[in-house]
Amino acid sequence: MPRSPQMNLLLLALGAMFFQQTFAALGRNLPPIIAPAILADLQLDPAWIGVYVGLTAAAALLAQLSCGSFIVRYGALRASQAALVMLAVGLAAATVGPMALFALSAIIGGGGSAISTPASSHLLGRYSPPRYAPLVFSLKQTAVPAGLLLAGLLGPLLVGLWGWRAAMLAAAAACLVFAFVLQPARREFDSDRVPSRSFHLSDLGATLTVVTKRRELRNLSFACFAFNGLQMVFVAYFVTYLVVLGHGLAVAGMVFSIATLVAVPGRVFWGWFSSAFAAPRVVLAWLSIGMAASTAMIGLAGGLTGLILLGLAAVALSATVLSWHGVLLAEAARLAPEGMRGAATGGVLSFGQLGALTMPLFYAAVLSVSGSHALGFILCGLPCLVVGVVMLLKGGEPPVAL
Repeated sequence: MPRSPQMNLLLLALGAMFFQQTFAALGRNLPPIIAPAILADLQLDPAWIGVYVGLTAAAALLAQLSCGSFIVRYGALRASQAALVMLAVGLAAATVGPMALFALSAIIGGGGSAISTPASSHLLGRYSPPRYAPLVFSLKQTAVPAGLLLAGLLGPLLVGLWGWRAAMLAAAAACLVFAFVLQPARREFDSDRVPSRSFHLSDLGATLTVVTKRRELRNLSFACFAFNGLQMVFVAYFVTYLVVLGHGLAVAGMVFSIATLVAVPGRVFWGWFSSAFAAPRVVLAWLSIGMAASTAMIGLAGGLTGLILLGLAAVALSATVLSWHGVLLAEAARLAPEGMRGAATGGVLSFGQLGALTMPLFYAAVLSVSGSHALGFILCGLPCLVVGVVMLLKGGEPPVAL
């Protein structure tokens, strides 16, 4: 049976946004994953990773608060192209040398990567049937673990062959090339843009207002804070944690990649499950409890020299903290006011970026004071436990505040 034109457009949009987010995830997460090589070359303390990730998250926070008007004026596809170009520039800047440019790299790349998700959510929200939106968004969000998988596999490989600077430049080139590949689809996918839309500083406050004045969106925002914060800690520190335990960078990258691979079917499964069997917020409640339990396993297994238990704990964490995005974003898009899907998802994700900003910095502080990666992981999992318990106590509703 031939597919309808609407279905063809949905599949094309899904494919374009999948690859856009794959390259965005690769570009954003490559520096933390190959951090041991960078730290050794530049003779930096491991706690510096938290500073880099914090700068990235701070830039992402501002970008997601302000990108709503840009998406409306220029279109979701143009915003996706801009995100990829910014990532390319940021990655290239980090290879030049001075630490000031490395900090600038975190800011530019963080801003670019942050735009990619609201832009793709705005676009897919136009073409997705409401009932199947969690599944569609989850399929799109499998691009993030796919990007992490590429970073974990190719990053250490390229570092071993040519050095960390060449690895960063290769990722920058990939982002730039795909930005041009997207251009032919712009006529259709940016047909809803409003060229007369202007930019104002008040747009930042307006984006926050969209999610704070509606209880359901406000609740999702607080959950996103805890989830995204823990995710960034896992991405930023897990490979370094294994290296500190005495494992090589290539082995650590392989373990990380295998763990993140689980998130690909995980995101699809949770999206399908929340579309067909359970309310999305009930699914998010149990996922948050799983995040806390998995993080505790990583911390408690840290004293062991073998990789098996740590690997299993990382797989469990990947199936939860790397797998919630499609369900939550579909809920945010569903609850958004008409024509404001990009702003609403950007506002919800801005709370997630606040978590991504504060949680790695908190982890870095714990590491500096105690010298314990295990303690850092355990403490960073506690907010998710609180979110999950309160969600269940409220009958599947996320908490109003943490």
